[in-house]
Amino acid sequence: MECTLGIAVTLLAVGTACFSPALEAGSGHPKPGLQAEAASGPLSPAERGAMTRAFVRKWGPYVQQVYGVPVDAWAQRMVSTFIHADPDNFRDALRRTTYEGATAALNGAGSRASDDQVIDSMARASLDPRLTDAQVGTQALGSAASDLVFTPVTPCRILDTRVAGGQIASDGSRDFNAVVGGGGNFTSQGGSATDCGMVAAGQAAVVINLTAVTPSSAGFATAYPFGAARPLASSVNYTAGAVVNNAIVVKLPTPLTSSDFTIYTFAGAHFVADIVGFYSAPMATALQCTSVDGALRTLTAGEYALLSTVNCPTGYSAVSTSITASQDVVMADSYVSATSVQIFVKNVSSLSQQAIPKAVCCRVPGR
Repeated sequence: MECTLGIAVTLLAVGTACFSPALEAGSGHPKPGLQAEAASGPLSPAERGAMTRAFVRKWGPYVQQVYGVPVDAWAQRMVSTFIHADPDNFRDALRRTTYEGATAALNGAGSRASDDQVIDSMARASLDPRLTDAQVGTQALGSAASDLVFTPVTPCRILDTRVAGGQIASDGSRDFNAVVGGGGNFTSQGGSATDCGMVAAGQAAVVINLTAVTPSSAGFATAYPFGAARPLASSVNYTAGAVVNNAIVVKLPTPLTSSDFTIYTFAGAHFVADIVGFYSAPMATALQCTSVDGALRTLTAGEYALLSTVNCPTGYSAVSTSITASQDVVMADSYVSATSVQIFVKNVSSLSQQAIPKAVCCRVPGR
């Protein structure tokens, strides 16, 4: 049968086979025709489903072996990202040859290193017999717990047990999520109907205001990474019937697994959490570039001339030069300043020719 997107993702996440004619039999990769038919622009549900299947088949075993995250848990958390990922970002992600590069492309967030750099670094690290698979990744890519960049977000509610789930019982715990894919929301946890700006899969830690609401007795609560042992530390100390909050940083699993963090409470209580920012690994920012044309010039036979100066828009810097002309007009020299270019050309033919100078100008987005 041909899978719709929802069926393909759901069955794939629980390990059940679901055939799509857009895939090569048994390969997990799109047929050449799939990419040819949808090289750019929107994706049909069948195409997106096929690409989802290819992505999970390609990287699921890697996620499980290197990061220790079960394929089904990872795939389920990625469902919203697959459904809402920008089509061109999705295509780019499937072309990547490293998981780290693929996930960065999928979320349109850039990457700390190119695929070639990642491959080279991991290959070198793998030569050390003392390192496990997970340690090889850490050695090559840097620790997910250090060298992080903080990004503030508008305070946004990600959980409220008074709205969903009820209070957490005394000496009990409950698991929550702090990251959703594109199109996701926190309503199942009593939180916002939006994604709170938490749509990427690269967050290493979140900063939240955690509030304990009317606990049944004095005590404390601890928020800690999902799947980790509960630390002997308190995130919030409270008294009976009080409403107490504290700003805390909670580390998240990398890659995402079935949940992100756990809250333990000594006394029965309701809890509310508002996210105010997150930490993530540094990522390269893609440059914003534009091509600018200068004035057309007619060159007489054999003429050597300076074409008009091409000026970049305000805030942009010139990075390269070219011309639009016949093969009889050749670039003799060029000068690139911070914001403009000048190009010298020669008409090597016996006829008049026309030429247009061009510059590619770039800037860091938002600067």
